[in-house]
Amino acid sequence: MPDLHYDHPRLAKLYDDDSGWSESRDFYLNLSGDAPKQILDLGCGTGLICNQYAKHGHHVTGLDPSVSMLDVARNSQYGEVINWVEAFSQDFHLNQKFDLIIMTGHAFQVLLTDNAVSETFKMVKNHLKPDGIFTFETRNPTIDWPTLWHQDYVLQLPSETVKISRRVLSYQNQRLIFEHYFKFDDETLKSTSDLRFMPDKKITELAALAGLSVENFIGDWTGGDFNSATSQEMIFSLALA
Repeated sequence: MPDLHYDHPRLAKLYDDDSGWSESRDFYLNLSGDAPKQILDLGCGTGLICNQYAKHGHHVTGLDPSVSMLDVARNSQYGEVINWVEAFSQDFHLNQKFDLIIMTGHAFQVLLTDNAVSETFKMVKNHLKPDGIFTFETRNPTIDWPTLWHQDYVLQLPSETVKISRRVLSYQNQRLIFEHYFKFDDETLKSTSDLRFMPDKKITELAALAGLSVENFIGDWTGGDFNSATSQEMIFSLALA
């Protein structure tokens, strides 16, 4: 089912205000280095990091299945020089190889089956240059996410106040289903999301089967080692095996 959090035009316009620039995006931006590179952003959303790559002189392709997100992206600061592609990460085919492929914002977790993950890894393998890197993050499944995610907060915009509530509906068999309520001045929108929390060993296994090897595996945005009991993030960098 479509997730209104990404597919509704009003929520797409709200996305950068709710999930703006962060430590994680600094991490991904620093991966690009100084020399111009061919970069592919899988699940690019509104193109926030794509714009920063383009600003630094890189050649950027942003891929996302959401028309609403891409509409915002095309109208962004560097939207005219970025190649925007409407597609899912598990079934795109581009006649191009990339130095760097990224998947940010925990977009990896919308891949709900082993097949979806495997097909994504295969597509990545087919689009990586010989010395290319694929970097993405996913949340550590041993953390108590239902408790952390049960929250209410307020997003103050220049024109209005949006009250946001998040409620976890279920968490079992690696799948967490939750709802967001976005209370605007004139309407309330509800989105339902379904994410998968895969163990690191399973991810590594599926990557190997697709012909990718783990070049780096860390547990935070400063490069710290992964601790299965305390690290919220699992950050992978994969290369051709």
